[in-house]
Amino acid sequence: MKNRFQDVLPEADERQEERFEIWMAGEGINFSDDAAKSTYRERVTYIKDAIQLKKRPARVPVCPSVGFFPIEYAERTMYEAMYNYDVLQDIWVKFYIDFAPDAYNAPSNIVPGRALDILDFKLYEWPGRGVPKDSEYQFVEEEYMKREEYQDLIDDPTAFFLSKFFPRIFGSLKPFEGLPLFPPVNELPSVPPAIIPFGTEAMKTAFAALNQAGEETLRWRTKLGEFSGRIMAKGFPSFNGGGTKAPFDVVGDSLRGTKGIMLDMFKSPDELKEACERLTPIMVKCGVAACRANGHIMPFIPLHKGADGFLSDEMFRTFYWPTLRKLIIGLVNEGMVPLLFAEGSYNQRLEAICDIPKGKTVWWFDRTDMARAKETVGKVSCIAGNFPLSLLCTASPDEIRKYCNDLIETMGSDGGFIFSTGGGMQGAKAENVKAMIETMKKLGVHDRK
Repeated sequence: MKNRFQDVLPEADERQEERFEIWMAGEGINFSDDAAKSTYRERVTYIKDAIQLKKRPARVPVCPSVGFFPIEYAERTMYEAMYNYDVLQDIWVKFYIDFAPDAYNAPSNIVPGRALDILDFKLYEWPGRGVPKDSEYQFVEEEYMKREEYQDLIDDPTAFFLSKFFPRIFGSLKPFEGLPLFPPVNELPSVPPAIIPFGTEAMKTAFAALNQAGEETLRWRTKLGEFSGRIMAKGFPSFNGGGTKAPFDVVGDSLRGTKGIMLDMFKSPDELKEACERLTPIMVKCGVAACRANGHIMPFIPLHKGADGFLSDEMFRTFYWPTLRKLIIGLVNEGMVPLLFAEGSYNQRLEAICDIPKGKTVWWFDRTDMARAKETVGKVSCIAGNFPLSLLCTASPDEIRKYCNDLIETMGSDGGFIFSTGGGMQGAKAENVKAMIETMKKLGVHDRK
């Protein structure tokens, strides 16, 4: 484990190149014509050159985070997008054809509402189920894991999620509380006690709900696949290949909640750190599996509780960064390029997060000082961000162009930069989005003389 998660392996460079070749090849994409195929490879090259910190690449790649803006732009509702997968597909195709950034993000975070209904999902409220049909979904924070259950999580994460966490967040899976412990099933006499729970009517009902939700999710996934095929055929590569999470955020977001994990850093620090360590290899596998399934190289990692103002620098270095760094190293050793979205401000973290292998990551900043980021993290990592949503919502196209010019002067002069927004673009003016993308494409071209 030490070599996998502490040190970069000698074969990491070769594995990264192999993953880039797979992404570049676009095997299985039915390109609309040779021009689309050439454009696809050109755009992947822009991103690859930025990641590998190539000096004076052909152009800065323009890859904004769309958020839920395509739904607003198409004048549809969040409810329609979550419950009508044909509508969802058309919404996303329209956005990318009309605005033409350099890469696309599939609407995989617009999840199938019917599947959530079937499972009686309690971790979120969503349009038509707790919030209005034209609203975004909302997280419902609770302590879904008790403090005294840390050892259960550490001993067997899969068993904990199946028999304790799932029954608490899926009303239809409450019978899973009766699932047996599976490792003892290694001799004939241990078989009957393990299979008895599966014969109960409650368990049959729970599995029927899973089956129905699975069928609904397959229909949703088919439509997402059709969208990706349609948009890649026109020369757009995907900007990421799936996702994973920082171990601390797994515990702090969904298991213990904000209040719980804040107290745990003082009352149960050793258990918290051990739980994060236990989750690290699982999170590595999650990111690797998603990218391999999608023929991609960049797993997306949203960072929630590491921002300035949430943890002191000492707490960040003690609780958050050690396992996040191990996650980064584990992914790099598999040839992946972690795409780390630092939500909020990371001005206090810049020195700490420089301790990563050079040319192997993308740090995507939200509200961080980009000049300082370039001087620190920019020496070892590609940087993305951080066009503010407030400007897209309130400014004029001329003000948008000026901000683009200022940002490119700060960040785009010698490579290692991917232009993006500081977050999703919901609420933005369409004319501002167009001005932003068109301006950055013009300004981001490097003088090749």
